[in-house]
Amino acid sequence: MLQNLHLKNLALIDETEVEFNDGLNILSGETGAGKSIIIGSINLALGEKVSKELLRDNGETALVELVFFVENPAVLDEIRAMDIEVEDETVILSRKITSGRAVARINGEAVSVSKMKAVASLLIDIHGQHEHQSLLSPKKHLELLDEFAKESLGNKKEKLRACFQEYRKLHEEWENSRMDTGERAKELSFLEYEVKEIGEAQLTPGEDEELEKRFRRFLNGKKIMDAVEIADAAICGEGESASGLVGRALRELTAVASADERVEEMQKQLMDIDALLGDFVHELGAYRASEEFDDETYYETEKRLDTINHLKSKYGNTISEILDACEEKTKRIAVLNDYDEYLNKLSANLKEKEKQLEKLCAEVSDIRKKESRKLADAVAAALADLNFLDVSFSMDFRQTDFTANGTDEMEFLISTNPGEPLKPLAKIASGGELSRIALAVKTVMAADSIGTLIFDEIDSGISGRTAQMVSEKMNFLAKDHQIISITHLPQIAAMADAHFLIEKSVEKQSTVSRIHRLDEEESVRELARMLGGVEITDTVLMSAREMKTMAHMKK
Repeated sequence: MLQNLHLKNLALIDETEVEFNDGLNILSGETGAGKSIIIGSINLALGEKVSKELLRDNGETALVELVFFVENPAVLDEIRAMDIEVEDETVILSRKITSGRAVARINGEAVSVSKMKAVASLLIDIHGQHEHQSLLSPKKHLELLDEFAKESLGNKKEKLRACFQEYRKLHEEWENSRMDTGERAKELSFLEYEVKEIGEAQLTPGEDEELEKRFRRFLNGKKIMDAVEIADAAICGEGESASGLVGRALRELTAVASADERVEEMQKQLMDIDALLGDFVHELGAYRASEEFDDETYYETEKRLDTINHLKSKYGNTISEILDACEEKTKRIAVLNDYDEYLNKLSANLKEKEKQLEKLCAEVSDIRKKESRKLADAVAAALADLNFLDVSFSMDFRQTDFTANGTDEMEFLISTNPGEPLKPLAKIASGGELSRIALAVKTVMAADSIGTLIFDEIDSGISGRTAQMVSEKMNFLAKDHQIISITHLPQIAAMADAHFLIEKSVEKQSTVSRIHRLDEEESVRELARMLGGVEITDTVLMSAREMKTMAHMKK
């Protein structure tokens, strides 16, 4: 269930926090008080696009945060399977908007919007006017039927989807298999050249990695030996080497050192330098003798790597991929060498897969048609509970070509008046009727794992006895689900387990919306406002109190 809603700097709301109950939570308020902001903000936290209208002009950072308590172990397992850490059965969804950029987080960890939506779909279902309109789409009808029939369908849809993918692959292969003798000869010649090129290289898996390591060692070794050779030539080489120049300078100073104490001191320093230089020359010679560089092996390694990299540029990023490509090309050569046999086998496989697909499609279709009668009866009964006095509800099936979802197209048909023929939902249902049909379908489908259902003005276009029956249906749903409903009807508001008022006021020359929970007496006064408008008389208050009492009796 949704435990807590925290909003900051969104539209007319500077900052507010709401603690929801289980059961039926009702949100009411004057038109324009900000009821739509609540639904828009929740949608924002669930991954919807950021609307500029939702952001306060003076708010630097906007925030919406939903805190869920999840008791269903299956739902927790699905969330953890998405690599989301869950502690104490609590899941926190948040979106923080700064300078138009939104950051989504689940339990404090930044996630993609797609992951946010995937997790949200397990926790909450928002049912509003947009969702009413989705009932006009036949595609949505088939989705609802499959959801209703999921236990009977078992894994047949998954099998059907896999079979269709295999069938489509074979069908594409068959469509692409038409080639004349000249085309086959050209392809065969090219494939044989490629297989020969790969075969002559005599590749070994992992060989490239070892060669690259060796080449790096060689490359560094060559650089080092080149530097040592240059240093040796500079110090010990013929001509004006460092060793020769130091030796000559030492001889010149030695010849005159006895004549001047300062020259004698410099001559001693130069003797030390000459000794150090001698030691260095010895070390350099020893290093050259101990380290060897094999030019021939270096160039062989480089050439082998060039060969492998050339093959990688044509056939794959690794030796394993190159060898796999060679194997596939060898198989294709065998096919081209015996093309008639290949075509016969492909045709037989395609026919066999088509038979399997037909069988699975028929099985899925039979289950759907059987379950459709149960769903139609259940929806019709739920519609009768919502004051459709003489309603007929059915489903029309049509057969299509093979798809991953089978060969069924299906559409809801309804008749809301005696003697009228069944017609597609889109052609007969008014706005008010569509909202009740949506509630009826949701009631029938309510045995799902989603704990929180939000109804956004689902009572649009209804009043009186129908509104009372809608409230009772929502109360029924609230026994197994947390329901959050925005309403303008007192019959529905009276049924609340928790009643919240949304109202706006002017504070510091700025319009803000506030939301707070009403106690029993405050709820009665809000019902009276909804019943009587501007002037709340004692009679209206009495009617509101009576409405509240009757609602308690039905719980």
